[in-house]
Amino acid sequence: MAHIELRDLDDDDLDAIFEMMRDPVSVERAAFTAADPEDRAAFDAWIARERSSPDVSMWVVTENGGFAGTAALFTVDGDREVTYWIARHGWGRGVGTTSLRLLVAREPERPLFARCAAHNLASLAVLAKVGFTEVERGSAFAPGVGREVDEIVLTLVPTLE
Repeated sequence: MAHIELRDLDDDDLDAIFEMMRDPVSVERAAFTAADPEDRAAFDAWIARERSSPDVSMWVVTENGGFAGTAALFTVDGDREVTYWIARHGWGRGVGTTSLRLLVAREPERPLFARCAAHNLASLAVLAKVGFTEVERGSAFAPGVGREVDEIVLTLVPTLE
């Protein structure tokens, strides 16, 4: 099994993140993406805002020391949310599941929330493996596919012991 870690994001990671987040197959799967994944200036402005926000914590996912994706925690309307994006070369081998487990272990606040396009069955499976359960369904415009799609909101609540 590969060694998966989360490490601090630094400026040297930005090119790899931009390339990952403009991969057409990944964009279609994620759906809720940048309006124009090819727009580097918009990406640079977005990631600068995220990195400077006190409500956002971002990490790079590594697999055996190499870039494999990103993971982040952020706050929306008082709710703490998780997000992750795994590069295509890391799909189907547990990279997403392991990185999400590492991410939720870093955040003591519960409940945690996640949002996912309903057609992204792989991500829904990862979220379920880590203990997230569906709490709401709706639809929203998804720039990655250019139309409204079903969106699922999931939560991870504390376990009773």
